[in-house]
Amino acid sequence: MPDPIPFSKAYLVGDELAYVNQAFSSAAVVGDGPFTARATELVTKLTGGLGSLLTTSCTHALEMTALLLDLGPGDEVIMPSFTFVSTANAYALRGAVPVFVDVRPDTLNLDETQVEAAITDRTKAIVVVHYAGVAVAMDEVDAIAARHGVVVIEDNAHGFGGTYKGRPLGSLGLMATQSFHGTKNVHCGEGGALVVNDLDLLHRAEIIREKGTNRSAFFRGQVDKYRWVDIGSSYLPADPLAAFLTAQLERFDQIQAPRYAIWERYERELADWTTAHGIGVPTVPDDCVHPAHMYYLLMPTHEHQLGLIAHLRERNITAPFHYVPLHSAPAGERYGRVGPGGCEVTERISGQLVRLPLFSQLTEEEQTRVIDALLSYPL
Repeated sequence: MPDPIPFSKAYLVGDELAYVNQAFSSAAVVGDGPFTARATELVTKLTGGLGSLLTTSCTHALEMTALLLDLGPGDEVIMPSFTFVSTANAYALRGAVPVFVDVRPDTLNLDETQVEAAITDRTKAIVVVHYAGVAVAMDEVDAIAARHGVVVIEDNAHGFGGTYKGRPLGSLGLMATQSFHGTKNVHCGEGGALVVNDLDLLHRAEIIREKGTNRSAFFRGQVDKYRWVDIGSSYLPADPLAAFLTAQLERFDQIQAPRYAIWERYERELADWTTAHGIGVPTVPDDCVHPAHMYYLLMPTHEHQLGLIAHLRERNITAPFHYVPLHSAPAGERYGRVGPGGCEVTERISGQLVRLPLFSQLTEEEQTRVIDALLSYPL
């Protein structure tokens, strides 16, 4: 049996442990230390946002958006059904209702043509997910949001480093959430960030992140003592985690270069095979730049999805499916509802999609094994 090829493998650039040791050797091991400041500056720069705050996860960043919007029972938040559970959980926790809208069959992003019909007088926000790091049709979504007086939130867990019409993903909504989970291009094991593009919200986000206190203002000398001034929780990571992340962010281009090469080789060498057998591949509109987060195939049928996954597993290659539609999950049925357009595309592509191994350390020989295994699958 050949050596296993995993779907994902966390990448180290080389400075992570030195930075972590430096953080532990200082007095600043709790949150908001010097490495937190360095990482925050880099996140803000790379996303083009007004300001950002590191969090313990993208999930927690999403929860902060719900708190910042003052969501409560009965409020509604529009989002795709084809996303991770955190996108919906963050709002359901506040009593808000996730309203699930279908995705486009090309980019697998929220279908902007179905959003307006899902808006009611209780709609407070539209959450877009840049699937595989390919931008949602933001101009259209922003126009709909403006007409109805609702805000747009970017769940940018896949899209760090991507752009839409030359603008970085993360700078396009009122707020955006980032993931630095170990499966992401840039990581610190578990981590995230909230990018905020409104100054007043940024100031309030700082308070919410610090258990609802103005502790950060106290340490800046702006108040004589810190107090409980708002609702909040503990969302800030320890500085050693920020130290690890800082090393990754400083070498962002180094991380990205091999990922782009791997993504482009899949695109190039699988083109004839996918075309001949009616297999879908990622669609990247001309006005979008993706960060090579994911390469996937859309098999012709669910049986072929399961068959290909098993075929690769027999060759010691891990290639998983992706999301189970939220609208059909037990909690989705309990806490959310489906928009008037239904979720037909979501249901279909969920039973077709197979994600291929893509990580910076994937060697040419390993990728050749993956490609050869794919081409040998009987269709």
